Amino acid sequence: AADAATRRIPFFLLTGGPTEIPALVRRLGASALVADFSPLRPVREALDAVVGALCRDAASVTVHQVDAHNVVPVWAASGKLEYSAKTFRSKMNKVLDEYLVEFPELGEVVPWDREQPKDIDWDTLIDTVCSQAEDVPEIDWCEPGEAAAMEALLGTKDGFLTKRIKSYDSDRNYPTKPMALSGLSPYLHFGHISAQRCALEAKKRRHLSPKSVDAFLEELIIRRELADNFCYYQPHYDSVAGAWEWARKTLKDHAADKREHIYT
Repeated sequence: AADAATRRIPFFLLTGGPTEIPALVRRLGASALVADFSPLRPVREALDAVVGALCRDAASVTVHQVDAHNVVPVWAASGKLEYSAKTFRSKMNKVLDEYLVEFPELGEVVPWDREQPKDIDWDTLIDTVCSQAEDVPEIDWCEPGEAAAMEALLGTKDGFLTKRIKSYDSDRNYPTKPMALSGLSPYLHFGHISAQRCALEAKKRRHLSPKSVDAFLEELIIRRELADNFCYYQPHYDSVAGAWEWARKTLKDHAADKREHIYT
């Protein structure tokens, strides 16, 4: 909100369900609505509800969906459910250079002369959200926001690319070595930083630790977007029924195996 204000972009914060969005579109007389992308069912259903409500209006509103969640848009990466990282990687590598580019500078913003957004009472809003989930403890290891995300990525004290990247390739799969991980997942998930920004910054520093940077880009782009491919093209992505047959068979065959370590 603060960044939008410095660029003279009005920031409207809505609370409630998807039906609040068409009401705002009507009130502002908007001619276009731009939505971010998520492959998950609740988000897709919410967007369908918004589009359905707008389609019932007499006024024409164009709806665009932009996959800022990924580096390569999910529909551009592949048009079908991919079987493995190997098949997916070859498709991604053909188009990655087209999409993995620096973001363009934001041009001059047309002055806003419509309804002005109300001041946001962040304290009350946070208290309301917390009261709805009183049994969920607040975390203390992760500060929210874009600035905190950039600090986690490039910070001079404990930044992933600046201080910890060298051990990523060798230690990232050891649960007893959490500092080998990037710690960027919550920032990526909630949109406080983009995978594209992380990838661009990592490529700039590849000469410092080629194997670790390559491993990070594999996880950040190929493996992460393969997961989105699965969720987008597999309607049963959140059920064992959606797993490949070989995966279900492997789970069944080894269900009773004794394991040296059990993690929860």
